[in-house]
Amino acid sequence: QVQLVESGGGLVQAGGSLRLSCAASASGSIFGIAHMGWYRQAPGKQRELVALVSSGGSATYADSVKGRFTISRDNAKNTVYLQMNSLKPEDTGVYYCYAFFGRPYWGPGTQITASS
Repeated sequence: QVQLVESGGGLVQAGGSLRLSCAASASGSIFGIAHMGWYRQAPGKQRELVALVSSGGSATYADSVKGRFTISRDNAKNTVYLQMNSLKPEDTGVYYCYAFFGRPYWGPGTQITASS
């Protein structure tokens, strides 16, 4: 069983920046977590991919965040980060940390609000 703990959410004005962190932990070894990343869900909408990073550092981004968000990962700490710059009101939503280790795991979510 893997637990994901998110931090860094909050309220920011449009154009501002925030950094999310997500640390994975388990009672046993979790060496070799495959993909880690972030999804988000806006009110009334389906959950969507924001960014993913493989254990080797290969990143995938949603078109809507390319050039503004950067995902990174510290394998030694089993932690994934999301640097979000030039935030827009449409980035508002609950952001969920994701990890795949035999099966998908989800964090509880953290609210991001970018006000206009």
